[in-house]
Amino acid sequence: MSERPSVPTVADVRAAAERIAPYLRPTPLYPYPALSELVGTEIWVKHENHQPVGAFKVRGGVNLVSQLDPPEREQGLIAASTGNHGQSIAYAARLFGVKATICVPEHANPVKVAAIRSFGAEVVEHGRDFDEAREHCAELAAIHGYRYVHSGDEPDLIAGVGTIALEILAEQPEIDAIVVPVGGGSGAAGACIVAQAAPHEVEVIAVQSEAAPAAYLSWRDHVLAEDRMETFAEGLATRVGFELPQRIMRQLLQTFVLVGEDEIRRAVLRMIEGTRNLVEPAGAAPLAAALRLRDHLAGKRAALVCTGGNITLSQLADIWSSAGG
Repeated sequence: MSERPSVPTVADVRAAAERIAPYLRPTPLYPYPALSELVGTEIWVKHENHQPVGAFKVRGGVNLVSQLDPPEREQGLIAASTGNHGQSIAYAARLFGVKATICVPEHANPVKVAAIRSFGAEVVEHGRDFDEAREHCAELAAIHGYRYVHSGDEPDLIAGVGTIALEILAEQPEIDAIVVPVGGGSGAAGACIVAQAAPHEVEVIAVQSEAAPAAYLSWRDHVLAEDRMETFAEGLATRVGFELPQRIMRQLLQTFVLVGEDEIRRAVLRMIEGTRNLVEPAGAAPLAAALRLRDHLAGKRAALVCTGGNITLSQLADIWSSAGG
């Protein structure tokens, strides 16, 4: 039986920040009066959509791949993804001269799949959703001896994405709450690690879709849950809870909220209008959560982590049409 992965510390997150600094610039953190008026409290947005892959996970990818030992580099990497984790590993693998294979669902976001290929990774399309692609990925790793990079159960990935919260609190120490979308939970877990070491209380709020609540159920019931996966927001689309992020969130996460699919659709349009940025559905979920929690957030300064901007034109047209545009 393999050993359980270790829980990263805030020291690991600080080390990750130094490790990724030569390759990734800090992303902007901007206040938006229109969003503040909408929510009824001071709102800031952390723009991970400005990363070179258009999403936050690249922080973890660079942190992990930069530390691979020579045998791991030689054998190559494999990962399963709905898109953003795959882009992260593909980008970092190209950066450090490592071969990468990415397994994606058969109907994955074509913008993200094209980006994965553009970074030089081999793409394997398999299964109807992320979890079927992930199971196939594990099989290929065992057959070919690749270094399998799980999208959640990797301490170096969590430490890497934890640098988001580190940057938020370094730039705006008065932030009271950080709202993070959850698929596997690496982003929320990383934020929790940083928040618990802050000199004042910082609440981490996790958000997932009601149509794909496995991570929420795993956190609530303290057992890894499996549930339906019916969300259109592929960044939130997991059917099972991941062990390491759940271990961290159960200990440190204060608040976890589920939002509806229509709430996410409306949040996409409000984020685009309010920030003048393209925002993918998972990246807009924190705004949907903030609107759900208006009373809870009253009087607080909240940072919404816009985890990505990789939205397709067809997704955007569907959202606009469903909103009566």
